[in-house]
Amino acid sequence: MTAVLNGGRIQRHGGVITWGIAGSPLAPENQSGDLCVVWSPSLGALVAVVDGAGHGSEAAEAARLAAGVVDSYTHESPVALVLRCHERLRGTRGAAMTLASLNLLDKTMTWIGIGNVEAVLYRATEERDSERVLLRAGVVGYRLPARLKAEVVPLQDQDTLIIATDGVRPEFAEDLSLDADPNILASRLLSQYGNHRDDALVVVVKYQQGGDVDA
Repeated sequence: MTAVLNGGRIQRHGGVITWGIAGSPLAPENQSGDLCVVWSPSLGALVAVVDGAGHGSEAAEAARLAAGVVDSYTHESPVALVLRCHERLRGTRGAAMTLASLNLLDKTMTWIGIGNVEAVLYRATEERDSERVLLRAGVVGYRLPARLKAEVVPLQDQDTLIIATDGVRPEFAEDLSLDADPNILASRLLSQYGNHRDDALVVVVKYQQGGDVDA
């Protein structure tokens, strides 16, 4: 797999978020149906990971359409964004997606997952406690669960959020070596746990308290 790397940093409201992304299309495709975009709304960060059904150009187009919807409505809640994406993706292959909205003012994260885009929040404790997003069955653009509900969890200093599509083996969640730079960690997880049977994407988001207040 040839990894595509990207990352960034947000600092405001007394908190810092850094992230790294590593992804690869399924060979011999040159387009991936797995896509991550990070936005910077006024309260913190919004992370969307979309896995277009299947692979190739049609999967990539479904993922781009979903990202475009979120880009236009970043101020809305994760549930509202899933519903908007569902309407926009009707008639496409559809997609799985997980959204995580990190509020640096309240020190909380609101997340929701539809389909099989795994997300794990690791706590910076000696035990490396972790929480998983509750994935609800469905395909965005085809069928959603009757009741959508996002979960809200507190953010703690040095928390690490890892989101991975189903092209990454679930054993990634057992990897506790989280001290590397987010881009390096995302690339390593992709290399070690990519299953080579589908497009693959890993996103690593780290939260740290402290820093100047940004508007």
